[in-house]
Amino acid sequence: MPHTVTLITTLAAGFGLALVFGFIAARLGFPALVGYLLAGIAIGPATPGFVADAQIAAQLAEIGVMLLMFGVGLHFSLDDLKLVRKVALPGAVVQMGVATAMGYGMARLWDWTPGAALVFGVALSVASTVVLVKALES
Repeated sequence: MPHTVTLITTLAAGFGLALVFGFIAARLGFPALVGYLLAGIAIGPATPGFVADAQIAAQLAEIGVMLLMFGVGLHFSLDDLKLVRKVALPGAVVQMGVATAMGYGMARLWDWTPGAALVFGVALSVASTVVLVKALES
């Protein structure tokens, strides 16, 4: 049976760099999430040096987003939302609208079809909402 270590090296590199960059970001006064994002960029295909297995990294990223959204859902409270609804609801609508418009605009600059650009913009707005909630939580 042949053995490959791509999963182990991808996980080790991702967690190791996330730890280092997260610690550096926290020491500089930024949320650790900024360091985690920089770690992902560092092991991605757009930078020199170690490049993680793209297929495994994409699957792990999807699992990570699911866990992140699950974690946000665990902290969600309707009672807390009712207390701040006059600020939170308009703010959420504006944030999602701006993120959707920016994603749509970028995708159109990349010559995507209008439908695909809209889906990209909406997906970006949902993902950015989860990241924003985690950043505010910390």
